[in-house]
Amino acid sequence: MSLLDPSVLAPQIDPASLAALPRTSGVYIFKGDGTLPLYIGKSVDVRSRVLAHLRAADEAEMMAQTRRVEFIETAGELGALLLEAQLIKQQSPLFNIRLRRLRHLCSIRLISHNGTVMPEIASSKTVALGQADDLYGLFSSVHAAHSKLRELADLHGLCLGLLGLEKMGQRGCFGLQVKTCLGACVGREDRRVHDQRLLSALADLKVHAWPYPGAVDLVEQRDDWIQRHRIQHWRYQGTWCSRSNHHRVHEQQGFDLDTYKILVKPVLMGTIRMEAV
Repeated sequence: MSLLDPSVLAPQIDPASLAALPRTSGVYIFKGDGTLPLYIGKSVDVRSRVLAHLRAADEAEMMAQTRRVEFIETAGELGALLLEAQLIKQQSPLFNIRLRRLRHLCSIRLISHNGTVMPEIASSKTVALGQADDLYGLFSSVHAAHSKLRELADLHGLCLGLLGLEKMGQRGCFGLQVKTCLGACVGREDRRVHDQRLLSALADLKVHAWPYPGAVDLVEQRDDWIQRHRIQHWRYQGTWCSRSNHHRVHEQQGFDLDTYKILVKPVLMGTIRMEAV
């Protein structure tokens, strides 16, 4: 018997559940003695990924508690990513750290006033994330958003006073005294130049507004199997499967950071087949 045989690597795990693992895309679920999962993951090759877990020395504790492995196949990688994120949020597996909790998010919004711009922190409670086109960055707290602004100020010579992060006296901001601010707060630098530098610094953090008037289906196909993942305003609405002729409903109640990260590149770059609903 090969030392790479799953039954040798993990004799405590039901061998039939390991033998059934497919070499296709999907989600896999480690189950222990209880009903709740220990860990949920995804891969384009479920069997290969599970075997990698069995060999990982730093996952020995999780493997020791695992008694069987379940799986759900998907027609493609995107479906596996969406299903993994959905199941982790619903079931909160013990060993999953990422994707685990829904949370309120904050973003940086630029407010225009008399030809200048001033950043403010917008909350997902008051602004429709993924629908507004003037938001930058997605943060777990106001503190995290302020920290990012401070980081950008250090990197790009921006004024903390003009960013609303500190009070300014008659001699300008504190950054001016220690030469980290280029002087827009006291007129040494044109305010428009300062604001343009702020816009450039934030560009990579832009939160893209949903680019379609309504919902679209993202279509994945493997041989004659088709899955359609319905998306609207970056929210995952569910998946229709040709094998079962069934629509698995998943109504996200709000903007979800993990779903946005999964979808933004394939949608904006057009690397997946899309059909208007």
